Order: sequence, then structure tokens, then C-alpha cells
Amino acid sequence: MRIPLRPTPTVLHISQPVDGGVARVVADLVRAQATAGLRPVVACPPGGTLAAQVTAAGVTTVPWAARREPGARLPREAAQIARIVRRTGPDLVHAHSAKAGLAARLAVRGRVPTLYQPHAWSFEAADGATAALALRWERFAARWAQRIVCVSEDERRRGEGAGVPGRWTVIRNGVDTGRFRPADEDARRRARAAVPALRDLPADTPLAVCVGRLCRQKGQDLLLRAWPRTAAEVPGARLALVGDGPELAALRRAAPADVLLPGPAADTAPWYAAADLVVLPSRWEGMALAPLEAMASGRPVLLTEVTGARESLPVGHASACLVPPDDPPALARALTVLLRRPALRARLGHEAQRHVHTAHDVRDTAAAVTRLYRELLEPARNPYTDRGELCRG
Repeated sequence: MRIPLRPTPTVLHISQPVDGGVARVVADLVRAQATAGLRPVVACPPGGTLAAQVTAAGVTTVPWAARREPGARLPREAAQIARIVRRTGPDLVHAHSAKAGLAARLAVRGRVPTLYQPHAWSFEAADGATAALALRWERFAARWAQRIVCVSEDERRRGEGAGVPGRWTVIRNGVDTGRFRPADEDARRRARAAVPALRDLPADTPLAVCVGRLCRQKGQDLLLRAWPRTAAEVPGARLALVGDGPELAALRRAAPADVLLPGPAADTAPWYAAADLVVLPSRWEGMALAPLEAMASGRPVLLTEVTGARESLPVGHASACLVPPDDPPALARALTVLLRRPALRARLGHEAQRHVHTAHDVRDTAAAVTRLYRELLEPARNPYTDRGELCRG
């Protein structure tokens, strides 16, 4: 006899990052899932923007007291996840980023269908013994994930090539193309007038913008090392490093007068609209979200060739828009070329905007994740509940 299927599955999202790209991905997913008839719940640390965004969307949040770095608190953090799982009774657990993936898989150990989404591999973010330990953990813990979800094919290849076993699904990052809209010259002028840090900037000033958490991963220190050469060759040019993070104080000390550090922005769309060029010189990624947002806004991007970067670009853009990582001279040369050539920027921006609308719309991303949930939930039984039903997505 067929057991009745549960009509409204509960999906527990677990995320340690509460700001930046991972938080935006989680917020976009849970909003779409709530609309699609799922019951998402988000466990995350208090503070930041994630809890506020999902609560505003009517989604339940559960506090999880976790730090970004692994350490002696990990057993306690995993025990908290186990209690949250028992209390919320999820049909599926979706763990986002290395820390949540570590704690969630330790807590659940496959007893509930579990998706792990690295959003960039932990072993690429470290060196030496720390990297080796992270890789050993990723290999070991893969047994407790029914699926490993990568945001780029490149991320999947790197994980598989490093010996991480598992069943893989690639679902590329997407952005809200209704929020990040093409910005013409009038929109550019309006944005510069509306952003307080840019109101005194002449309308014709070449402006490069970097949006991201101010940390070693995003490489703003490399951009500061590259900028003096570009500034010398593009008179009057300005650079804005938009965001907050552990490197803010150090970057402010190192920044020359033609570099703006306005802090975090509640809404980054005006910064993209105000920019002539958006640059992100990351040291590692899975597939960065800020370049997709910039391209949706019709802005060309300059990226370092880390995981997912080439995949995120339109065909034919790599020669102008990709430079090697950790190479400030190459970064400076590419910045100079793009800031000097408005016609090239206009063409690249137009092509980028069409590409994102076609290949990286968040609605398509959310729909693909929901289809994966349905695939995993159809045959699953949940041992944390006593309802004795199969789950249905």
C-alpha cells in the first residue's frame, strides 16, 4: 500500500554567513521557496542581514550561535544544529558554506536528506596544514550528503579533482533581474546624485567600483596595489570599495585620496548604476554574485580567473575581463584599458546584461533547486518525525 505523501515539505537552511553573497543566495532561495509552497526555515547566527531579510519575507528563523572559523566550539555548534533539527522536523537540510556544512553533517549524519552547497571550497581558502585538514574533512563528510550542489561546473571539477566523492549537481548562481536592471546614462547620473559618497563627483569622472566583503578572499588589497598605476594613466579616475569586513581598517589606512571606502551599502544597485566598471579581484570563489549583479545592471566586469569566473561571463569576454589572480600589474593594465575605452565598456555591458538575463536569472536558479528537492524528497522518510509519511516536494 502506498503511504500518503506530505504536501508541504519543510526545508531547513543552515548558514553561518549572515552578510555577503552566501546570505543573498539563501535569502533569494527561501523567498522563492515560500512562494512555491515549501516551508523554509533558516538557522543562522543573529545579526547581519540574512535573518532580517527572511523574516521580512515571512520565513521562520532560528538562532544558531556559530562563528565563521572552525575551532573548539564546533561540537557545541553541531549539537545546537541537532537540537534545531529535532525541534523543526525538517524533511530536508540544506547546508550553505563550509562551516554550516561541517556542523550540519556532523549533527545529522545522513538521517535526514542533506544537501551541502560549499559556495567555494574550504581547502582553496587555506594553506599548508589547514588546507590539508579541510580537504580530508570534505572527503570524509561527503558520505553524509545526498547531494553536493556546486554553483559552477568549475567548482564541481575542482572538488572532484581533489578527491571529494559524492553525487554532484551544478546549479549556477542567479540574481534578481527585476532588482538589478539595466542602467542607461540618465540612470548613471541619477545614481551618482543619490549616493551620498558620490554627490561631489563630477558626472564625467571614470569610476571603478568593487562590491564585496572586505576580506582577504575578495582581494581588495590587490586592487589597492594595482590602482596607483591606473590612476596615473586615467586622470581623475576614482575607485570605490563598497562593503564591510575584517580588512576595513587596514584598507582605509592604505587607501590614497582617490579611493573611497564608504562602508556597507543596504542596497548595492545604485553603486552598480553609478559605476563605469565593476571589478572583483578575488583569490578564490565558487561563482561570485556581485559580478552577476553588476552585469544584470548593464555594467562590464573585471575579474580574476578563479573558480567560476570564466563561466559567469558571456562568450568572448574573457580576453578583456579576466586577469590572473594575485597579479596587481595585470589587474592595473586591464583596469586602464577598460576605463579608457567607453565604447568597449558599452558593448561589454550590453552583452553582459543580456547574458545574465538569459543564463543567471534567480528564478531559474530557485526552480532548479526546488526540482532537486523534489527528486530527493519523493522516496525519503524522515526519522525525526513520527508522522510516518513520505515527503513530497
